[in-house]
Amino acid sequence: MTDRQTLVKTLDFQLDIQSDNESLIRDACLESRSVYNETIRLAKEGVNWDAIPDRVADDANLVKNTTQRVVAKALGAMENYYEYDDFGQPSHTKDGVYPLRANYEEGYNLSLTDEGNIAFRISTKPYKHVKGVLKGSDAHLDILQTALKSDEWKIGTAEALFHDDNPELHVNVTNTEQTVRDQQDSRTVVGVDVNEDNVALTALTDDDIRGTLVINFPEIKFERHRYFTMRKRVQNVGKDSIHDTLEGREERFVRDRLHKVSRHIVEWSRQFEKPCIVFEDLKEMRDSIDYGTRMNRRLHHLPFRALQFYTSYKAAFEGIPTAWINPEYTSQRCPMCGHTERANRHKKRFNCRSCQHQDHADRSASVNIAVKGIAKHQDWNVPALNSLPQVRTVRRQASGAVDAPAVASDTARGHHPDGIRGVSD
Repeated sequence: MTDRQTLVKTLDFQLDIQSDNESLIRDACLESRSVYNETIRLAKEGVNWDAIPDRVADDANLVKNTTQRVVAKALGAMENYYEYDDFGQPSHTKDGVYPLRANYEEGYNLSLTDEGNIAFRISTKPYKHVKGVLKGSDAHLDILQTALKSDEWKIGTAEALFHDDNPELHVNVTNTEQTVRDQQDSRTVVGVDVNEDNVALTALTDDDIRGTLVINFPEIKFERHRYFTMRKRVQNVGKDSIHDTLEGREERFVRDRLHKVSRHIVEWSRQFEKPCIVFEDLKEMRDSIDYGTRMNRRLHHLPFRALQFYTSYKAAFEGIPTAWINPEYTSQRCPMCGHTERANRHKKRFNCRSCQHQDHADRSASVNIAVKGIAKHQDWNVPALNSLPQVRTVRRQASGAVDAPAVASDTARGHHPDGIRGVSD
């Protein structure tokens, strides 16, 4: 049984411009920034969102459908702010370049050359085009070449932008025929607990725990706090341009790390028979958190949903389904005896007040997520959790490689000298 899904992948390319007018890309990206700012300004003033696209397009020096795509992205930022974010309302006074968003065969076009390259043509402004060929990784070029030749693929919206002062084109491609196994047609459930500085994974089958892993990424938390401090300082002295530059660097850093971590989650899950990856549904988390200004800022801005999204679509391209469960009490419930109490957890330590089971707190939560996933999405029973395997901890490096296993605390594969099952100090 399969569940047919639309799968979208973003392919990144460098632009080898061969029309001797590279400045047009930068000019268009500056105009795109003006469109973005004007859209945000009108939205803040209460102008009807349906009227904004045409109103902005009348004054913009861009292709009309490209202007509408930029407006849609700006309104998406406002919608995200109102729905999820209590902090950082989008600014309408930013300067510098902004991605030029365009529809395929309207704002930009692609074609295969006789030499086997992929040629591009980007309409930067009415009747003004930039031409050249795309450069990039062999994997991304191969996917795009396949998309240009196959009816199973559709080429969608792209963004022209600058990265480290170099022009790039990011192209969305969709495979409409890719199939993902139905959630119920799974033999392994991988519970994923996403935290501030790590992600914990546990794989359960109908008869045993197949594996467990904790991936640490403390640099995301550290770098976000560091960038926040720097932005506050430059904002206090009126250096708005530096503030925007720092914000962009932070976004790129976090996005890069999340892609690497999500890739490792999928790679680890692939080793098991017919896996299904299960997440907590954290959509309502922002509305329920209120721990004071400083802690709220940290938790509301954590990239929980981004990591879940990146993992989900990467898993889909491997044919692995994803599922969602209610997050209630996953961090407080003992996976051994079921006793649920807030006092069971203290920071990274789980110590059940009823049966004295001890464990890495995040790994314990991932077990509970997997158990809930089985109960909600599978027709087989939860295995008896009489023992838990050793916690293996790895840490992502800046290069994207994984360190050798760090300290891995013993768990219930036996007993400690003091007779207490679980993690020793």
